[in-house]
Amino acid sequence: MSVINVTYLSPDLETDTSWTKAEKVLFRFFFIYFFLQIVPLDWKFYRDLFAVNWFDLHYRDIFYLSRYTPRLFADSPSFADWGVIALVALAGTLVWGFLDTKREEYTSWQYALRVLLRYRLAAGVIGYGFIKLFPLQSPYPSLSNLNTYYGDFTDWKLFSLSLGIVPSYESFLGGVEILAGLLLLNRKTTTVATLIILPFTGNVFMSNLAYSGGEYVYSFFLITIALFLLSFDIKRLFTLLTLEKPTFPNRYHPVFEGKWKVIRIVLKSAFIFLFVFLYGFKSYAGYQTGSYQYPQKAGLSHASGLYNVRTFRINSKELPYSKKDPVRWQDVVFEKWATISVRLNQPVSLAPEKRTEELYEKDEDRQYELAGTTGRTYYSYQLDTTQHLLYLKNRNKDKPNDTLILHYSRPDSTQIILSGLTQSKDTLYVVLDKIQKKYLLEEVQRQGRQKALKL
Repeated sequence: MSVINVTYLSPDLETDTSWTKAEKVLFRFFFIYFFLQIVPLDWKFYRDLFAVNWFDLHYRDIFYLSRYTPRLFADSPSFADWGVIALVALAGTLVWGFLDTKREEYTSWQYALRVLLRYRLAAGVIGYGFIKLFPLQSPYPSLSNLNTYYGDFTDWKLFSLSLGIVPSYESFLGGVEILAGLLLLNRKTTTVATLIILPFTGNVFMSNLAYSGGEYVYSFFLITIALFLLSFDIKRLFTLLTLEKPTFPNRYHPVFEGKWKVIRIVLKSAFIFLFVFLYGFKSYAGYQTGSYQYPQKAGLSHASGLYNVRTFRINSKELPYSKKDPVRWQDVVFEKWATISVRLNQPVSLAPEKRTEELYEKDEDRQYELAGTTGRTYYSYQLDTTQHLLYLKNRNKDKPNDTLILHYSRPDSTQIILSGLTQSKDTLYVVLDKIQKKYLLEEVQRQGRQKALKL
């Protein structure tokens, strides 16, 4: 019993189903090349797969499944991986051609490869689509970011923040990716999907190059898949739309019979359930609890805001305000989560970062708020509400020994007094006054764009 057969849409029309020698050679190469790219043969994939708790699945786990590519030389994908795979594919092409000299065409093999690529591309764009639909990938800027000078941000951080301030646009972009992914699930709408993906992902690729992002390799990988899928119909489209000549449709029609029909339905249903319904639900649930980019541990109650440093004493000596003083704090931000950021006149090194999209589970690994900026020094803290103590630790992993133990008191809702010891055992006394600052983004959201705004 056959798995798939060839039928003709119009029995009175004849077409030559044989392939040219060049077409067969190119197909053998691309079949091996894409097979090695999309079928998980990297042992690290299975290491991560077995580490997943399938009884308590997180959208992070599904996202990483959707983003698989072979990583032969580093934790991040690189074009060097592609080079090795291309060399293996070239060798395989030569051997395949030597062993298979009688076959006239690879129509059924081509169909199978297109199926694999369709679903691989669908997983890729849907994986990123949901973390944009529910604005998680580029979150709304933190208070510290809103109080950082423009010139203190790197290119990629500015790009991310620019997307984060318009969550509705980010959601629209996610919707476009999800739509394209869903269209890929039907072979009849594959070409339409690629015509959406190519300009969209092409823009992602160019943006990563322009803003020094880390996803240029992966985005270009998705582009290569879309180009291969589009190539199946591009000649017919050119003949029909540009030359305005009659064009033969695709005559290959797969017919699944017996157990293969059941297997096809089961596999397709499982894919849709995992990458559409379950992933969508988990992503929405994650969005409800807060962006994965920021820590989730709650900070000091009702302390969130920007604070002016009214008094700053070190070893009982008061330092007057000065932008040039390398010791005195200029202002302080308390986030809603357990992070304090301080602006002072000292060089701040860029925190170590991975510019590929990473979804970290632990708060200490979530570096988005301090990544890509040199404008402020960030401290995470442990809170002891009984003794009114803050145990501060520099969030930059290059400075693990920068710690402070500070006692806090709150005379009223607008003032915080900190006192204690620095890392070098100097005594510190700081009086902070909360600034009732208005932010243009929030005022626009509250009053609308048509009204005059006064900050």
